Amino acid sequence: MTARYPLHRTSDVDTHAEVPPSPHFPSIETDVLAYWEADGTFQASIDQRPAQTADGNNEFVFYDGPPFANGLPHYGHLLTGYAKDVVPRFETMRGKRVERRFGWDTHGLPAELEAERVLGITDKSQIEEMGIAAFNEACESSVLKYTKEWEAYVTRQARWVDFENDYKTLDVTFMESVIWAFKSLYDKGLAYEGFRVLPYCWRDETPLSNHELRMDDDVYAMRQDPALTVAFPLIGGEGDLENAELVVWTTTPWTLPSNLAAAVGPDIEYVVVEPAEGSAFVGRRIVLAKARVAAYARELGPLAPEGETPGPDHARIVGTLLGSDLAGMRYTAPFANFAENANVHQVIAAAFVSTEDGTGIVHLAPAFGEDDMAVCQEVGIEPVIPIDAKGRFTAEFPQYEGLQVFDANPKVIADLKEAGIVLRHETYDHSYPHCWRCRNPLIYRAVGSWFVRVSEFRDRMVELNEGITWVPEHIKHGQFGKWLEGARDWSISRNRYFGTPIPVWVSDDPAFPRTDVYGSLEELERDFGRLPRDAKGEPNLHRPFIDELTRPNPDDPSGRSTMRRIADVFDVWFDSGSMPFAQVHYPFENHEWFDGHHPADFIVEYIGQTRGWFYVMHVLATALFDRPAFKTCVSHGIVLGSDGRKMSKSLQNYPDVNEVFHRDGSDAMRWFLMSSPILRGGNLIVTEEGIREGVRQVLLPLWSTYYFFTLYAGAARGERECWVARWTMPGSRPCP
Repeated sequence: MTARYPLHRTSDVDTHAEVPPSPHFPSIETDVLAYWEADGTFQASIDQRPAQTADGNNEFVFYDGPPFANGLPHYGHLLTGYAKDVVPRFETMRGKRVERRFGWDTHGLPAELEAERVLGITDKSQIEEMGIAAFNEACESSVLKYTKEWEAYVTRQARWVDFENDYKTLDVTFMESVIWAFKSLYDKGLAYEGFRVLPYCWRDETPLSNHELRMDDDVYAMRQDPALTVAFPLIGGEGDLENAELVVWTTTPWTLPSNLAAAVGPDIEYVVVEPAEGSAFVGRRIVLAKARVAAYARELGPLAPEGETPGPDHARIVGTLLGSDLAGMRYTAPFANFAENANVHQVIAAAFVSTEDGTGIVHLAPAFGEDDMAVCQEVGIEPVIPIDAKGRFTAEFPQYEGLQVFDANPKVIADLKEAGIVLRHETYDHSYPHCWRCRNPLIYRAVGSWFVRVSEFRDRMVELNEGITWVPEHIKHGQFGKWLEGARDWSISRNRYFGTPIPVWVSDDPAFPRTDVYGSLEELERDFGRLPRDAKGEPNLHRPFIDELTRPNPDDPSGRSTMRRIADVFDVWFDSGSMPFAQVHYPFENHEWFDGHHPADFIVEYIGQTRGWFYVMHVLATALFDRPAFKTCVSHGIVLGSDGRKMSKSLQNYPDVNEVFHRDGSDAMRWFLMSSPILRGGNLIVTEEGIREGVRQVLLPLWSTYYFFTLYAGAARGERECWVARWTMPGSRPCP
């Protein structure tokens, strides 16, 4: 390696010129990268800038959101990477000390699903059969599979970052900081165990958080589901309601076996309708919202025009009442399995009921709907869950036992039709949530979970957001601000394997209840007499090693009950939100360092992270430290394929990254991405032509201009000293 900077080269055309007329940018870039590596330029840019100056703190703090390394980087990663380089590099040029430490996200479903694919696992029970230790070992191997490739990509794009001192969320030091955070929340009363209806993935057998459904647009995908309008006969109806039947509408027929109540709007006007001749329901009385009668003209018959006497071909309204008049009435449910349960099969007044679709009467299955559970609990109705962890019917319904809920829909519908209570069966197209990892349609299901009580400090999060600078600015009070205003308690437990364990131990005997929560290795060793250790003898907080720690229940005088850890692990987003302090093993080490490096001066990721990493960092920073996690945040748009759709390997709708690097160079891609509206929140279609256009329109003209200057500057080399002297020393002799 020459001691001269690699751009200082001579031309084959003119030996006086210091740049060639026809550059090959990729070759120049690789030379520069080689020089930086040999020279240690990046580290020197940090070491030569003091952390403190006479003016005070001279550091610019940057947090690097950790990626998963079980797949190769795509243009979205590269875009974010360029932004992560441009801003810290600019601050370095201004004299700031900017440390840039790379990190790896390693836990959670992304790691587990890849390990399942490699191992050929299709069912959660197979993990239990092979053993958690072996499965988690496979997860660890898969999640770090492409670290070298990632390092090569990131280095090739000329991004300065410290890989040598990276952090991993699977490190025991990182995990200890995570359990400390949970213990701190628990001690503040901000972590609790609850039973709530949550988005649930039956394929992965675990709940999800509500914010996970709002990260990417493709989490909600169009789906066709059967929609049913079903009749529930009222019991004890008098007058116009004698022998009347409520009609409810649902797009989840599989939940009808679990029906426990029906909801009406207290101020909505309802009518009793006698269907026209020719209707399958002729001779019966149907109750539904007046505003929805016309929507059912095909099944009930049309109403007579105003002022005309109804004929046999017309439906007739024979009674009108408010929803509040229906509240408290009983009805016969389509399935009698839970008829003996307390307070079931009654009409409940609920404010959430509307007449925008359906019948204005809502079927309630409290185990499968958040609103359903809330209103049912108010009248003492306990949820029933005849669905197992895999989303299959249990033996409580022998006729559907073993059927996955979506597969059970046709049989449920057939049985209801045979019972003569289906007013309408249609296909409903709607936007429906899917698991962001396995892409299967989710269900909503009541599950036990540990929660962060976000609702307790939600207003404080809104206040702290006022001190954050957002790019684009509208995110502050728009997508992020609105999300904060409506933030719900955060479900942080997952029924999975490879993750930071929830450090909660409970008594295995309900007669002697006790709950212990731990926040450090020291506390674990104090109570259990040892640390959790893996086969190598190293401290390891992962399952199954942590699960092996048990002790007698101190509150059991008989000495027979045992304290055992709950099986759940943390939501991977809890790891991500802990990154600012866990990366340095705070509070066990680097206390002073963290206090001077939190909040960050700058972070950047794509716009979906307003409900992901940005959000969870803000939650934990507010709850633990009462300050924001970052001062400035760039929330860029989404990179799309050449066809305007999301980038897809199967569609091959984007240019190969390595080909672009080899042909046009990294700077061409950097210019294309950084000069686009995507950094201001817009989306960007990546095309080969767009990248090459940047070479033609920007890089080559810039190079040609510099070449022109150096060409003639070199020709005038003999006169250079004279002109310099004239410019710097007035009164010197004239130049020839």
